[in-house]
Formats: sequence, C-alpha cells, structure tokens
Amino acid sequence: MLSLFAWMVPIAPLVGCIACSVLAFRGDRKIAHLPAIISLLFAALFTICLIVFGAQGESGAVFSGYRYLNVGSLTLDISLKVDTLCLTLLAVVTCISAMIAIYSRDYMHDDPGYARYFAVFCGFVFSMTMLVLSNNLLMLYAFWEGVGTCSYLLIGFWFRKPSAARAATKAFLVNRVADCAFLMGILLLAYGVGHVEGAEASFFARLNFDNIVKAVPFLSLEHPELLTTIGFMLMIGAIGKSAQFPFHVWLPDAMEGPTPVSALIHAATMVTAGVYLMSRLSPLLELTPAVLSAVGWLGGITAFIGAWMALYQTDLKRVLAYSTVSQLGYLFMALGAGAVSDLMTAAVVAAMFHLVTHAFFKALLFLSAGNVMHAMGDVIDMRRFSGLRKVLPKTNILFLIGAAALAGVPLLAGFFSKDGILSVLAQASKDGEFGGQFFVLLCIGFVTALMTAIYTSRAYFSTFLGAEKVPEEAGHHAHEATNVMLAPMAVLAVGAVFAGGLLGPTGAISSYLLQSFKDSGHGEHHEEMWVMAASGFLALAGIGIGYALSLRGPSTAESGPLVAFAAFGRNRLYIDWLYNVAIVAPMEWFANLLGWIDENVIDGLAMRVASLPRLFGLIGQRVQNGRVPGYTYMTAFGIAALAVWIATR
Repeated sequence: MLSLFAWMVPIAPLVGCIACSVLAFRGDRKIAHLPAIISLLFAALFTICLIVFGAQGESGAVFSGYRYLNVGSLTLDISLKVDTLCLTLLAVVTCISAMIAIYSRDYMHDDPGYARYFAVFCGFVFSMTMLVLSNNLLMLYAFWEGVGTCSYLLIGFWFRKPSAARAATKAFLVNRVADCAFLMGILLLAYGVGHVEGAEASFFARLNFDNIVKAVPFLSLEHPELLTTIGFMLMIGAIGKSAQFPFHVWLPDAMEGPTPVSALIHAATMVTAGVYLMSRLSPLLELTPAVLSAVGWLGGITAFIGAWMALYQTDLKRVLAYSTVSQLGYLFMALGAGAVSDLMTAAVVAAMFHLVTHAFFKALLFLSAGNVMHAMGDVIDMRRFSGLRKVLPKTNILFLIGAAALAGVPLLAGFFSKDGILSVLAQASKDGEFGGQFFVLLCIGFVTALMTAIYTSRAYFSTFLGAEKVPEEAGHHAHEATNVMLAPMAVLAVGAVFAGGLLGPTGAISSYLLQSFKDSGHGEHHEEMWVMAASGFLALAGIGIGYALSLRGPSTAESGPLVAFAAFGRNRLYIDWLYNVAIVAPMEWFANLLGWIDENVIDGLAMRVASLPRLFGLIGQRVQNGRVPGYTYMTAFGIAALAVWIATR
C-alpha cells in the first residue's frame, strides 16, 4: 500500500499535465483547471497518507518501479526513496502547489494560455516530486533539469513580452552554468564510489544514496581531496538552484512570470531543491568541513545582500523576491553550521524547519501581492498606491499575517523557525575551530533579521495604510479578490500563524526528521533563550523603523548619510551591471567577432573557391556561342595543333 501511495504522488500531477495538455491542443480552456487542481489535491492526499502510515517503521523505505536500462552489467532502476526528510519537503511541495493551483483558477481566468499554464504547472510539480523522491543521484539530476525546463516555460509564460522572455532565458542560462558543476560532481562521485566498491560495480548503482552513504567514509580516508572537490561541485549546483550569491541574479527577474508562478517557485518548489540536495547529502558534506564553511559564508552574504536590496525596492513583488533570496541565505547559513562536529543533523533540522514555515508565509505574501496587482490594473509600484486596507480588507489582513510571520513577530511561524537557525549558529559559535566565523555569521543573522522587519513592515504600511490612493489603471472598479482566491490564502495564513509553534517548541519536526539520520542524539531542537529575546526585540524595532520610513515616503529613505548605501541597494549592488561588463559584453563581442570571421573570412574564402568553376564557365561560354564560323576556326586550330604535335614527335 505504501508503495502505491509513493508512486501516486508524482503520477497524479503527471496525469494532470497530460490532461491539461490535451485540453490546450483542443483549444478547450474552460475546464483546464479541473484536472490540474484535482491531480494536485490527490498528490497532497497521498503524501499525507505516506506521512501518517509511513511513520510506523517505514521511513527510509525504497520502492522499486521498473528497470529503465539493462545493458550487460549496466543497469538503472527507477526507484523511490521515502524517508522523513523527503516527506517533509514533499508535503510542502504538494500542499502549497495545490493551494496555488486553486488560487490560479480565477487569477488566470481571462488569459488565452489558460490550459497551457496548468499543463506546465502540473509538469513542474511532477518534476519536483520526482526530484524529491529519487533514490539515485543521477535520476535526481534528470528531474533537476526537468524543474529547470518547466521554470523556464513558466517564467517566460508571456513570451511575447520581451522582459519575460529575457528573464526566462536568464534563469535558464544561470542555472545551466551551476548545473554543469553539479554534473561534474556527480561523475566524480561515481568514480570515487566505484573506486571504493570496485570497478565492477554498476555505474548507476554507485549513485544510489545508500551506496553513497556507505562509501563516503572510506573515500574520506583514502581520497579526502577528491571528496572535498566533489563537495564543492555539488555545492555549486545547489547554490545555483537556490539562488545564492553569486547565482542569485536570476531569481528577482523571475517576477516577470504570473504571480502564482512567483509563489510556486519562490515559496514551495524550485528554490528549495538546493537546500534539499545539501540535506540529502549531509553524510558526505559532514566529512568536508571546508565545503560547509563555504556554504555558511555564501549563505551569510546572500542573506545580507538580499535584505539590503529589498530595503530599496519600490516594486512590491521585487521586495518579496529579494526577501526570498535573503531567507534562502538563512537556510544555507544553518547548513553551514554542520561544519562543527555533531551539529550537522541539528543544522539540517533547523534549515528544513525554516523551509517549511517560509513556504507558508512567503506563498501567502506573493498571492496577496497578486491580489493587489489584480485590483490595481497590473500596477505593482508601491509609490502609485496606498491605503488599500479599505479597498482590499481581506487581503489586508492576510498580507499582515504573512508580513508579521516574515518579520519574525513573536509566536508566529517565522519567529520560531528563524530563531532555530540563529540558535544553531549560536551553538556553532562556541566551537574552538570554527567558532569565530560562526559568531560573525550569527551577527549577520541578527542584522538581517532587523533589515527583514524593516522592509517587510515598510511594504505593508506603504501599501495598506495612509491615505487611499488608487492608480488610474485600476479604474473605478478596484475590488477584493474572489472567494476562490481568498480560500487557499486563508489556509496558508493558518500555517503562517501556527506551523512554527506546533512544530518547533514541541520538538515535533526535529523528532520526525531524526528518523532519517543515524546520529539521532544530535538533532534535538535547542532554543537559546537570549537568541529568542534578541530576535523578538529586533523584529519589533524593525517594524517601528519601517513604520517611520513609510510615513516619510519612499524617497527620504534614500537621503542623508546613507545615500551610497541606498544607491547600491536600489541598483542591485551593481552585480548585474558587473556581470554584463565582465561576462555578457565580452561574450557578445567575441560572438560578433566569430560572426564577422564566419561571414567575411570563411564564407568569403568558400565563395571565392566556388567562383573558380564559374570563371572557367564564362570562358567556355564565349567559345560555345553557337556560330558556325567560330566552330570552323576552332576545328582548324585544333587540326593544326594536332599536326604540330605529331610532327614534333
């Protein structure tokens, strides 16, 4: 029965994808949402069944499906690995995706690509569920690329819009660069595991997670340098998918897709894949502290610069996008704490805990921003509207709940999960070898928490408080979202309020996740009370600062002694400009140079060689003119030449 449940989780969205694709080809868009919503609800139901019944000794089970490849000793079995780590993310993916699909029914209702949207949406969820359930690293990589392809199609959904097409291409190319390193790491890992198990071991069998876990300790003893190289390659793949510095540049531009797509990518699915990969391979990373140290620093840098850029955005969706970048940085900071001995499992638990709560309140915030955009005639610039609490009273409450959870207001979900990360960093800062660097990362975490409360509260106050102002694009019919859109948001709001308290202080999530790890004695949830007090104070202080900034207007935040700080934040720290100058422009120049060489040198030479037969043809054309006297003269000349040749012989 559990095997059936496990296989039905990815099969359900696949069936939905096929059904929606058929409707898209037939041009029948009215009911396209039904197979998508029903299939995703079934996927969520099967996931819940796995969680309920799988807790009874079935965690870590492997369910074989069929043999995809069988050539001599080279075999590849399609199989699913189900444990508590996988089920935690699977629950987030399926449940949040189902809520977003329900919301999309009315949000995308008038779009001509309605059926195509739901088809790609279900394909995205299918790829993500198979990624999470994969028992083989190479199989995971295949669906890793599937997620990337579907994200390209969703971000560029309105492909006739140049900015959407550019954003989709940017996301695709940036991720492909990171994925090249990921693939190199997989191949090196297969080589290393084969070296331990023997050359006769099947290539694909070497990449099963159980075989990797068994071989890694021996590989660490015999070839530690190789294991470290593998760790760095896999890390690059993870930071690319999870938009960590310096690969973070694609995620804010993903806003060009429909707002539900932003909620899907930013909250529940694609960007969490990197965190899941690092958590799944934690037995390997635990033996490469240099890699985990780099992960922690990249997470700290990303968390800070994401919050920095969010402070100075005027587009409501971009504020949330940079917030996602920043919160993902928190997750990687937590994973980095695994560099300290005996903290790896606690680091994974803290990261996964914040991943779960972040999915609730960030999806809620994006869908609330979608309500604002829907009502304001697609205007999302916070400088052009204010005082919307009367126009959108229910969205006002829902956005406030999500914003408070993100800001870390005490007793809400974000407060408990964020403090779990800060507590792990505080424990790591006591270590003799790595304590100094994690103390710095802890300070970065606190500063980022303050900045998060500032930009989140400022976005709420600027949008919903103050004098009512509606842009002319909204006309005279700005109204609240439909009940179909508000219902899934209410479910997400419940999670944003209660998920942290139910999972964190009770120890429920730590005890559940520990079933996937052998060292169950090093993953319990230990809160540092002084961390909780400091975090709560910073959240409330940040809200006060955000309120003051919203009263002074958006321009005043960029005046005074922080002009340079504001300029850098407003212009994305000039990182995109630097990429353009250092990478894009030289590559374009080189491509143009190759084009000129191809056109003028290679093609020119080929055309000149090709012109020689034409030249000889023109000479012959003058002789072969069809005139009898000319042919007579040629015959006489030929006879005379033949006579001279015979005479000379």
